[in-house]
Amino acid sequence: MPSFSDKQVPNRIESPEVVTTEVLDAIAYAYQGKRDIEIRIENPEHTSVCPMTGLPDFGSLSIMYVPDQKIVELKSLKYYLLQFRNVGIFYEHLVNRILDDLVSVLKPKQMTVVGRFTARGGITTEVTAVFKERS
Repeated sequence: MPSFSDKQVPNRIESPEVVTTEVLDAIAYAYQGKRDIEIRIENPEHTSVCPMTGLPDFGSLSIMYVPDQKIVELKSLKYYLLQFRNVGIFYEHLVNRILDDLVSVLKPKQMTVVGRFTARGGITTEVTAVFKERS
């Protein structure tokens, strides 16, 4: 008879390669050249999977950016972020991946992505990745 420690919950961990930017819709920013604005988007219930254990990771994401020519359509952003639900990815890689993907699609003047992850073993983690347009 297997012991309790030999039992595992069956789960499927997806690779980060399953996440695609194809679902993101960029919309023309009608006030380009008139004024800069800062857009702040909060995702309070983000989930992905620990690549080591397969257990769910919970946290919140904040995306702040100053658009140039494009802004992101929010429903498409929601679908983009939902792709990470079963993806095994470390916090640090997740935040950088989201930043890289959004910068490649939107080409903003600047963008910051912050991930705040819930406690594991009494330790919380906050990861910040920043992009600034080169002059």
